[in-house]
Amino acid sequence: MNAIDLFAGCGGLSKGFMDAGFNIIVGVDNDEAALRTFAANHNGAKALKADLSKQETFDEIKRIAGNKSIDVVIAGPPCQGFSLTGPRNFDDERNKLYLAVIEMVKQYQPKGFIIENVPGMATLYKGTIKDEILRRFTNMGYNITCKILCAADYGVPQLRRRLIFMGIRKDIGMPKFPDAIFNSENYRTCRDALSDLPSLENDLGAEVSDYVSEPQTEYQKLMRKQCNTLHNHVGTNHTQMVKDTIALVPEGGNYKDLPEGWGESRKFHVAWTRYDGNKPSNTIDTGHRNHFHYKYNRVPTVRENARLQSFPDDFVFLGTKTQQSRQVGNAVPPLLGEALGKMILEIIGDKNEKN
Repeated sequence: MNAIDLFAGCGGLSKGFMDAGFNIIVGVDNDEAALRTFAANHNGAKALKADLSKQETFDEIKRIAGNKSIDVVIAGPPCQGFSLTGPRNFDDERNKLYLAVIEMVKQYQPKGFIIENVPGMATLYKGTIKDEILRRFTNMGYNITCKILCAADYGVPQLRRRLIFMGIRKDIGMPKFPDAIFNSENYRTCRDALSDLPSLENDLGAEVSDYVSEPQTEYQKLMRKQCNTLHNHVGTNHTQMVKDTIALVPEGGNYKDLPEGWGESRKFHVAWTRYDGNKPSNTIDTGHRNHFHYKYNRVPTVRENARLQSFPDDFVFLGTKTQQSRQVGNAVPPLLGEALGKMILEIIGDKNEKN
């Protein structure tokens, strides 16, 4: 079955759908570096830089798809506009990117769709935004539900929570979310994810380097696949003061554990956070200044953050290191995407020949 990815970024969600068995036709975004990464990692899928609020973009997607059916639409649109416009201004110009997803589904009538967003959207304006989205898709002929999912429940070594909308065309079936595979008793941990990667204690590494040990956990084997070359594992050249400050933070600690007079420049809830190697990481963000390796006195590399996001090692990030970090932080974890993709296939698969 075929899928298109809107607001694709580097393509974490579509990577998961690809691993679930989908053919990704096109990924649309306006971030040049992210699209270069998308193009390099999605088996020939087209990376399209375009404005999703314009009809000509829809026409171009149709041209790229050609005679292929678009079975599923997946999307991670920004929702900042809603926080400015309020529930009664759903059709405000500032919400045009979210409205573009609704228009895309209306025009293509796919068998199903997935929309991903931040958990806060569920309660924004006492849930009126969420309810309006559910109402509009229901009126367009879809059975739709939404739920906040935690990526760690699906094998991602990260406590990342995301609001997921799933819609299934009414003539096909009902949406259903995949059951959790892991729980707090057996979540994959930072150590499970990272302990086989070079420490970079004596050098900063390189964009392309070698592994220095065999994989030590089942998750590391899963991430390496058939890779024999390590990409994107480059350290940050911290000042001595920063390194000395990190050294004072115990595993699992943060700025509250620093002696008086240390780390004064950063005092907010995630400042100077050192990961606990025996737990999943916190949510990977688009920066790389406030979270530190559970063992080494540095921020995680792009590859380490990619591992914590469940990107396999053969998924190579392009662009500057800052651009790569933003791509990783903005992405949906592929293992979460794969679980959603398999669930949608299960729901609509047996109807594929009939519709």
